[in-house]
Amino acid sequence: MTLYPIETGNFKLDGGAMFGVVPKSLWSRTNPADANNMIDMAARCLLIEDGDRLILIDAGAGNKQSEKFFGYYSPWGSHSLDRSLERAGFHRNDITDVLLTHLHFDHCGGAIQWNRDHTGFEPAFPNAIFWSNEAHWNWATNPNAREKASFLSENILPMQESGQLRFIDRKEGEAYLPDSPLGFGILFVDGHTDKQMIPHIGYKGRTVVFMADLLPTVGHIPLPYVMGYDTRPLLTLQEKAAFLETAANDHYVLFLEHDAQNECCTLMHTEKGVRLETTHAFNSLF
Repeated sequence: MTLYPIETGNFKLDGGAMFGVVPKSLWSRTNPADANNMIDMAARCLLIEDGDRLILIDAGAGNKQSEKFFGYYSPWGSHSLDRSLERAGFHRNDITDVLLTHLHFDHCGGAIQWNRDHTGFEPAFPNAIFWSNEAHWNWATNPNAREKASFLSENILPMQESGQLRFIDRKEGEAYLPDSPLGFGILFVDGHTDKQMIPHIGYKGRTVVFMADLLPTVGHIPLPYVMGYDTRPLLTLQEKAAFLETAANDHYVLFLEHDAQNECCTLMHTEKGVRLETTHAFNSLF
């Protein structure tokens, strides 16, 4: 097995929204804001080469939305999904599976693209199975008012219409699936959105955890630092507390999808609770 960080592009989000009730004077120490109160964000995916399978976790925001839409998120930098795949030695046609941790636009938009004549949409990975779970799919396709702007039908429905959509089975009340059809464990969490999936991958003697929106950046490690975007922030607190304890105890490597400066980090126990231990470029660890 070989893992490859895949940078799909950078953007900006409002710092206040990213840190909820935490004052700017605190969160700006780790995530400095520009004059518009926007902080730098990454859309970093993870590619798993395992035998004859090539599994991509999340797909970034893509580029099919309007200029006005992307204007709200101030894209910056030169990263793209195709360039990152090429540097790793692959093409999007090589991808066999795409696991979408959840269906917010910045995680799944790159899975779907315009068709050749711009009359409709098609999968951006023609040979891949798209993996979600039924509870989250139902949540996303019948969105609540709070999340409606993040669940875009053009990003979601073409997966089903193409016949390439599959669901990962999860028993009701089961928080951790030890072994998914993709060959790694998945933790289900509900604070950010319903049934977000957090992959746990055994790699070279360590557990690599793809953090998605359970822990967007290293600045979100302290328990009260919860996004204003989370639908159930008190549940996020519980889920994050339990996860951080395990991550520090078992020396997990946390792969950070949204941290523009840090690809991954490790945690440690302190008198103030679980805190950042080290940050690393992924390839410097393995």
